[in-house]
Amino acid sequence: MPELPDISAYISALEPRILGQPLERVRIASVFLLRTVDPPLSSAEGRTVQSIRRIGKRIAIGLDDDLWLVLHLMIAGRLHWRPPHAKLAGRNALAAFDFPSGSLTLTEAGSKRRASLHVLRGEAALLSIDPGGIEIFSTDLDGFRAALTRENRTLKRALTDPRIVSGVGNAYSDEILHAAQLSPITQTHKLKPDEWERLFIATRSTLALWTARLRAEAEKSFPEGVTAFRPGFAVHGRFGQPCPLCGQKIQRIRYADNETNYCARCQTGGKVLADRSLSRLLGSDWPRTLEELEALKCR
Repeated sequence: MPELPDISAYISALEPRILGQPLERVRIASVFLLRTVDPPLSSAEGRTVQSIRRIGKRIAIGLDDDLWLVLHLMIAGRLHWRPPHAKLAGRNALAAFDFPSGSLTLTEAGSKRRASLHVLRGEAALLSIDPGGIEIFSTDLDGFRAALTRENRTLKRALTDPRIVSGVGNAYSDEILHAAQLSPITQTHKLKPDEWERLFIATRSTLALWTARLRAEAEKSFPEGVTAFRPGFAVHGRFGQPCPLCGQKIQRIRYADNETNYCARCQTGGKVLADRSLSRLLGSDWPRTLEELEALKCR
């Protein structure tokens, strides 16, 4: 799912292309995309783009008369910049937003249609879809700690809950926790003061680094390669590869369609965290340390 740095890159690429431009036409190829009926989608046509902002992991395009088009890309939705009036071809094409200089198209890979478009009027309606998580660059350490300790969650779940932290998902939470050298399953109520400071600094620095990097790329060309698996990542998507800090192989915890990646040496004191599918298979033979894991592999 595109997260804060990715959404920021999309906005950086869209601003010089559509700000101040009239939205000539909106073409919808999937009936599942549009989630609102009032105001009607047709009311957006002919209006000029006045602003573009991020709301969590959503992109909000502001038009004349306080009308907003809000796109949530979910997991597999992606934006593309095409020549004017580009055809909506292929089963992955969901919508096109036509401007004089080009068409912004939305696609979604796979068979599930999770991406959404909301048409809203007014600031109150816009704020109603904000999950309410804190903005990491608008808060301080005390505000960060207060938000994450309202409930006792694991750090992984707290960072990825949009009601707690805005714009962070599976990929960047892995990178943040590795940078902070903290275990993804540590409970928020058990963090020590120095660990809170490390986590806050790591969250800010990781998101700032990748936001700057992706925005710089977006200034050169429209971001067509938005992905949760980037070559410069330290742990996310790098299961079995060496940790850039210590060289130990990256481990993972798999659940549903996601997985958490971490370095046991840097983050968990050498302890290998239980992976649900393998834990069921191995039972009491599940390795507790890196040494036991290596011994198991040699059997």
